[in-house]
Amino acid sequence: MDEVKSEILQTSLRYFLQHGVRKMSNDKLVALLGISTKTLYKYFIDKEDLLQQALTLFHAQQHEQFEHLAREKQAPILLFYIWRRGFEIEFNVNKVFFHDLHYYYPELERKVEARLEKKLWVEFIQIINRGKKEGDLRKDIVPEVVLKGMSVLYTSIVRKGEFKKLGSSSTTILSNTIAAYIRGICTEKGAEILDGHIKRSKVLENENGSKRNSFTDA
Repeated sequence: MDEVKSEILQTSLRYFLQHGVRKMSNDKLVALLGISTKTLYKYFIDKEDLLQQALTLFHAQQHEQFEHLAREKQAPILLFYIWRRGFEIEFNVNKVFFHDLHYYYPELERKVEARLEKKLWVEFIQIINRGKKEGDLRKDIVPEVVLKGMSVLYTSIVRKGEFKKLGSSSTTILSNTIAAYIRGICTEKGAEILDGHIKRSKVLENENGSKRNSFTDA
C-alpha cells in the first residue's frame, strides 16, 4: 500500500476509535496529517470510502492476531484466547464509534462485518469440531448456534455501554461472561483445561505487573 495512504488510514482509524465517526471531518483529518484536501481525495472517493477502508483495516488487524495463534492448543484455550484478544482491543474503544457506525452507516457496518465473519467462522467451526472430537467440548453443541450466541454476548459487552455501568474491571467482566460461556460448552475435561489456562494467565499477569512496578520503583 502507498505510504501516504497507509498513514491516512492509520490516523483516521485511530481518530474514529477515539472520537466516533460524526466528529471526523475532512478539515480535521487534513489538519492532523498535515496534507491537503486534494491529497485526501486522491486516495478516497469520500468520507464513507475512507471509513470503509479504515474499518476493514481495523478488522484485518484483529484477524492477524487470529492467524498467529498456536493452533495445536486445545479448543477451550483457543476460543478463550481469541475472544479475549478481541475484548482487549475493543473494550476501550469509545462506544460512540460503534453507535455512529450502527446508526449512520448500517449498510457499511453489515457489509464489512459479513466479510470478516465469512473468514473467521469457518476457522471457529473447525476449532469447535476439533474440540468435540478430542473430548474437550460437549458433543451435543451446535457450532453455528454457539458462535452466534458468543457473538451476540461479545457485541453487547464491548460495543455498548451497559456493562461499563456496573463499574467492574474488564477482567471481571470477561471472567463472568465470555469465560463462563465457554466453560458451559466444555466437558469436565475441557473445563479443567480452560480453568488451568486462566489461572496460569493470571499468575503471569501478576508477575509481569510486579516486574513493571519494581522497575518503576527503581
